[in-house]
Amino acid sequence: MFLEINPLVLPDPGLLIWSTLAFLILLFVLGKFAWKPIMKAIGEREKGINDAIATAEKVKAEMAQLKSDNEKLLAEAREERAQILSEAKAIKDKIIADAKEQAKAEAAKIQAETYQSIENQKMAAMVDLKNQVGSLVVEVAEKVLRRELHDKAQQENYIKQLSNEIKLN
Repeated sequence: MFLEINPLVLPDPGLLIWSTLAFLILLFVLGKFAWKPIMKAIGEREKGINDAIATAEKVKAEMAQLKSDNEKLLAEAREERAQILSEAKAIKDKIIADAKEQAKAEAAKIQAETYQSIENQKMAAMVDLKNQVGSLVVEVAEKVLRRELHDKAQQENYIKQLSNEIKLN
């Protein structure tokens, strides 16, 4: 019981040799002319893909860096804004304090000038009053001297009479 092999299934030795020879020639021609350009094209494509991936990674890293830089700039801008507002508030407070001090100084100056003016008017009034009293005394003395009175009691009555007649303003 040997297996019988159908002759249709067995390859013909000549066909086998020619097929092998055609395959080897095809393999040589493909190796000589097609494999190098195909492999070169595949290598270039692979290099292009790797370069594109590397570029994409680089761009992604740059974008992350730009985002980080933007956030840093925003934080600095917020800090600078807060500092400027703080400085503006300090300047405002200083201006208000200076204005208050200046107003107090001006009020004190006006008060001092007013007090000095009152004192000057008071002194002028006192001088005027002394001058008027002096004038009155001179007038009274003049009238007393003009009138020759022998009696001391009569002189005192006359002085009292003159003093009652004189009205002080």
